[in-house]
Order: sequence, then structure tokens, then C-alpha cells
Amino acid sequence: MRVTGTGHASMRIDTAAGSILCDPWVNPAYFASWFPFPDNSQLDWESLGQVDYLYVSHLHRDHFDAKHLRDFVSKDATVLLPEFPTSEMEDEFRTLGFTKFLKAPNEQVVELDGGLKIMIQALTSPTDGPIGDSSLWVEYDGVRLLNQNDARPTDLSAFAELGHVHAHMLQFSGAIWYPMVYELPQAAKTAFGKQKRDRQFDRTWRYIADLKASHVFPIAGPPCFLDDELWQFNDIFGDEGNIFPDQSVFLAEYAKVGGTNGIVLLPGSVAEVTTEGATTTHPVPVEEFFANKVAHLEEMRERKRPIIEAEKASWRHPEVDVLGEMKRRIEPLLDESIYLAKGVGGPVRFDLVGYDGESVESIVVDFPGKEVRPYADEKVRYRFRTDRALIEQLLHSGEVDWVNSLFLSCRFSAARIGQYNEFVYAFFKCLSEERLQYAEGWYDEHERAVDAEDITIGDWVVQRRCPHLKADLSRFGIVEGDQLTCQLHGWRFDLASGRCLTSVGHKIRAHRADEPTPTATPEAAS
Repeated sequence: MRVTGTGHASMRIDTAAGSILCDPWVNPAYFASWFPFPDNSQLDWESLGQVDYLYVSHLHRDHFDAKHLRDFVSKDATVLLPEFPTSEMEDEFRTLGFTKFLKAPNEQVVELDGGLKIMIQALTSPTDGPIGDSSLWVEYDGVRLLNQNDARPTDLSAFAELGHVHAHMLQFSGAIWYPMVYELPQAAKTAFGKQKRDRQFDRTWRYIADLKASHVFPIAGPPCFLDDELWQFNDIFGDEGNIFPDQSVFLAEYAKVGGTNGIVLLPGSVAEVTTEGATTTHPVPVEEFFANKVAHLEEMRERKRPIIEAEKASWRHPEVDVLGEMKRRIEPLLDESIYLAKGVGGPVRFDLVGYDGESVESIVVDFPGKEVRPYADEKVRYRFRTDRALIEQLLHSGEVDWVNSLFLSCRFSAARIGQYNEFVYAFFKCLSEERLQYAEGWYDEHERAVDAEDITIGDWVVQRRCPHLKADLSRFGIVEGDQLTCQLHGWRFDLASGRCLTSVGHKIRAHRADEPTPTATPEAAS
């Protein structure tokens, strides 16, 4: 099995029975904030795009690059579709001209022509990408590969049960806006960033230890930030709180925990993977490339500057009545929302900075009141501050996912009262009736589900499944004193009270191991 690195989470897998191109991302994403690093735009995409199969893990723009898919990937390719709850991905592919699809049943091995086998695991929580994320398992002639990209399954047993994996591709770096955009003292940002950076690596080590693959390939990160306004987010300043460590940092950190089987794929690197080992060739020496990272970034910044400026020039739409359009689009969704509106539980404010850089219009999405209106000098749960032009562009284009556009762009600042609230971001990811109805149904089913199994961790007996997204706490749970941390997403719980310390809701069931199991009251049982 030959694996060619094509940048970020992208790779081309070649076997005697066929080729698969995965997640090709080349063009800037999220309001021209994210670029692939190392740069992959100069690869021979005319040839790389001539494949038998195409797999895109989910609709995040650093995985689903519509322009590149339209221009460079053969329309004769069969698209391997995860079993997602909506038809959005297939609809997007059809719009781009693709006509051949294989809808892979979730976690079922499918044998393609010539003995090539694949299995796709689809994650369907509203918090997994825009209505889904997925991983791809491939086997040919006894060689097995798992492309986990940036999916976070609760465990990897579905893949491990199929036999020893020889190549494990997975994310290790950040792909979020926290904590950089929050209006916090720099010392607090650094401390929170270091915590997140450490959790990212801890989660990666756990996945690696679970699968025990012959070789580990760090992929799906980090992006680079080439706009002058965002340049400080690149991990080139010795900031221990930067959440975007690169592949060379991965190798160094992996070595500290005993890892010796890591392989970096630069764009154009080729790994020949067999049951006996892996041989890799690179376009340039890996250590030399990352030693010159700053120079590579500065060269990219100058080369991509015209692209960024052209994108910025396209965002302004002064003809858009922002308040009126937000009312028209969002109020019907507020009327239909039960779980998300209750979960947000208060007003969310948008401060829109005008073209002059000074004037500000403040608009509130009032979840309890089910309306969008001008700000009325009240307390709000969240406050977002961004350029008016970005909201104009979202409304002009009919964007249904402000998370997969505005928030991931990092072109905003934020403040909040109290804990992180996942429902805020879940709602702004679901600005269509189809998405909202799915999310409401998912939370309804999730809330009604009863997790009766308990496990013991240290001095505590806790429910086996994390209240957040059902991770197995026997594997991801760490207890320190009276607090439990689920390492899958870094959520923390106070075990004495059961209260979630990371976000509202999500209470955990727990009691000390040397105390009798509490008896549920009739009210609690109901």
C-alpha cells in the first residue's frame, strides 16, 4: 500500500486494486484565515486527482474544499459516503458534478473491486463537525490503514477487531478558536492554552495506545495563519500556550512518552507500507524543513497575500439589512428550538464593527424570548465582537453553519459569563430547519437515555459513560482528588456534587467507593 502525503489531513492511497484520495484541501478556509501547512498548492493535482475513489471525512472547509474538488478531482471517481443523518454531503458533491456514490453502512466492511476493503465509522453528534465526522479503514492484501483524521470516536475497537493496523493517521494539533479569541489577560490565555495543548497530546497518546499500530502518522494539523491580523497564532514564538504545534513538535513530544514509530508526511512524501514495515521518501528532509519553518511561512505569506486581499474585498455587502435578515432567518429556528434554546438559556450578543473600524451595532439573539432584536443594555451569556462585513457575507451567502465559517476563522473576540456553553455553538452550527430538527432530536434522545452501568476509578464509583458525548470513562476518565477529567474532550466534573465544571448541564452520577450506592428518589427516578 502506497500512501502519498498531500497536505493537512489529505492523502492518496494507492493499491493494485484501486486508489483513494482523502480530504484534499488546498484553498484558504474560514474567511481566508486557514491555509494548509506545509504548502500543498504546488503539487501535481492534475495527476493526484485522477483516482478511483474519493473520501471526504466531513464538511469542515479544511476537509471539504469545494473549489478544489470541482476543478481537480475526476468526476469518474466513486465517492465513499459516510452514513450521516442528513443528505448534505451527497447534495454538495452532486452540485460539484460527482455522480457515482457508495453509501457505506456504518461500521460495516465493504469489499470493493479487486479485493480492496473499506469501512467507515460515522460520528453523528451535532458537535462532531457539521452534523457528522468520520474515519476510514482500508485493507488490501493484508495491509491495514486507519485514517482517523480529526475524528474523536469514543473508542477504536471497531477497527482493532478487524486485525492489526499497520498505518494509523490521526490529529494531534488544535482546530479551534479557544482560548485565543477570548478577552482574557495574557497570562490566563497562556495557562488555558497550555492546558488545551497538553490535553490534545494526551488524547492522541490514548488513541495510539488503544490501536497499537505499527506506524503512526500525525496529520490534520496545524493550519497556518498568513493574514497579518492572525500571524500571531502560528506556533513560532516559543509560546507554551499555543494550541497549534506542528509535526516536528509531535515527534519530540511523542518521544518523551516512548514513541518511536512516528512518520511525518510532507506534501509529496511517499510511504510504502507493508506488513513488515514502512519505507518513506520525502521531497526535502523533514528536520531541515521544520528548522526553516519561519522562512517557509514568510515566503507563503507574501505569495498568498493577493489571495487574502481579494477575499477580503468580497465580504462587504452594504445592501444587506443585518438586523432584518437575522430576524428573518433565526427567529423561525428559535420558535422551533426546545433543547438548544433551553441549553443556551439567555441572550447572546453580537457587536458588529462598522467599515470605519469604530462604529458598533449590537444585536441580541434572545433565546428565552425567541427573538432577534437590538441590544437593550442587559446581561448576556455570550458576547461576540466581529466586523459587520463578515456577518453581511454570512447572510448574503445563506451560510447555515456560522461555526464552520465565522468562529473557526478566529476573526472575532469573545467574552462570556460562567462556563463554556456547547449549546451556543451547536445552535449557530444548525441555521437550517433540517439541521435544527436533527440536533433537537439528537439532544432529546441523548437526554432520555439512561446510563445504568457504573465503574470504579480510584476512590470513586462513577457512571461508565461521560455525560457529554458518551466516552467510556474506564478508558478516558482520570480522577484527581474530587475531580474527574474525560480526556476525550477535556471535560471536567466535580464528583462530590456531580456538577460539570466545563459547561452547563451534563451532570455526572458518582459517589465515593467506600460509601453505599445512593437510592434514587421518586423525583430523580422519573
